[in-house]
Amino acid sequence: MAKGKKVNVYFCQSCGYESSKWMGQCPGCREWNTFVEELVEKKAVGKVKSVPGGNEELKPTKISEIDMQAKERLQTGFRELDRVLGGGIVPGSLVLVGGDPGIGKSTLLLQVCRNLAETKEILYISGEESLQQIKMRAQRIGQFSDHLQLFCDTSLERIEQVIERGKPQIVVIDSIQTMYSEDVGSAPGSVSQVRETTARLLQIAKGTDITVFIVGHVTKEGVVAGPRVLEHMVDTVLYFEGDRHASYRILRGVKNRFGSTNEIGVFEMQEAGLLEVENPSEFMLNGKPQGASGSIVACSMEGTRPILVEIQALVCHSNFGIPRRTAAGTDLNRVNLLMAVLEKRGGLSLSGSDAYVNIAGGIRMHEPAIDLGIVMALASSYKDHAIDEKTICFGEVGLSGEVRAVNMAQQRVSEAKKLGFTSCVLPKVSIPGLNDVKGIKIIGVDNIREAIGWMIG
Repeated sequence: MAKGKKVNVYFCQSCGYESSKWMGQCPGCREWNTFVEELVEKKAVGKVKSVPGGNEELKPTKISEIDMQAKERLQTGFRELDRVLGGGIVPGSLVLVGGDPGIGKSTLLLQVCRNLAETKEILYISGEESLQQIKMRAQRIGQFSDHLQLFCDTSLERIEQVIERGKPQIVVIDSIQTMYSEDVGSAPGSVSQVRETTARLLQIAKGTDITVFIVGHVTKEGVVAGPRVLEHMVDTVLYFEGDRHASYRILRGVKNRFGSTNEIGVFEMQEAGLLEVENPSEFMLNGKPQGASGSIVACSMEGTRPILVEIQALVCHSNFGIPRRTAAGTDLNRVNLLMAVLEKRGGLSLSGSDAYVNIAGGIRMHEPAIDLGIVMALASSYKDHAIDEKTICFGEVGLSGEVRAVNMAQQRVSEAKKLGFTSCVLPKVSIPGLNDVKGIKIIGVDNIREAIGWMIG
């Protein structure tokens, strides 16, 4: 084969599009200013070799002949993680775990390795820490079985040899940005290296039924660093979210070929590692004030799980020409929209007031069902009228001020009853679908005027 030569190539950081020159807008994903320059080695193209065995090995398989006896999922020892994965680890899958630095990605995977190493062969590969550093972190978590083996290297070729010799059932790569292949001339962490190493790991997972977890760093925008095609290649994408200064962590599935993409798992960071939170609603409502205006509990659905969160609002007169509006834990544009609906349809004069909305606990919620909670919290603060602390609400608010139905109303009411709430404000159109509502007062509203009237009535 003729020796390759190194040339400068431009890659799109968003989709991986390759170009010989820099362009302002990517022709592939239409994003602006995403091209980066890399030095890669272009090898000479040789004649394509014929496939051994002739045409017999290229015979396709009839769909009726495919064996549907799926292999049993592996339980990780964390029910929260199993829920996000859709019931456990699927053998031969490729799972990407992303998150901010120091959020606990490596700690979570090391704890999963500890649980699985009791019955499975595990290989933990680190390109960021030495063996001694991993052992120091492992000693804080607990005792580990000898079925867990550690290997520190960044060369993909050597990693492939170790996997082939040891034949583990689970492999953890920490992290994908530190790995490099000798077949690619660019530096580790570049677009071409991340794409090549992930493709090779995907071949290992599918060809040998080895489950591979890869850790990915995230950019300042909160997405996994590298080409966007990385998320398309893997089977499951998990994001580990949360404030490093807070004790809780949220594991969110944004892609899952083997389960729901709306599930979340809640963990609490402690000295001995991560501890799963089995009742996140009770955890989020700790410290809720009593008798304070601008506070109400709303219910949001994350996958099949109802989560109760406290929505706080503070409305006060503005000393500036342009009122200040901020939102923590929800979309600011949505808050501005709801305030406009309150002023137009609810009769509240908010144009000269500062408004601050916060979802207590630091969790982020974007489901439309919390609209009614935001509206009632804003109205409660504006009128300085406290809402009964045993009241919960949910419902989507439209531009005409109507309160629209949301899904899974029965599950939301049942969760409120379980946590001791005595009143529930919800869309009137959702009441016929409820059953077993004894012990909780159901208040149906058609629009925000009815909801505000009930609150101050």
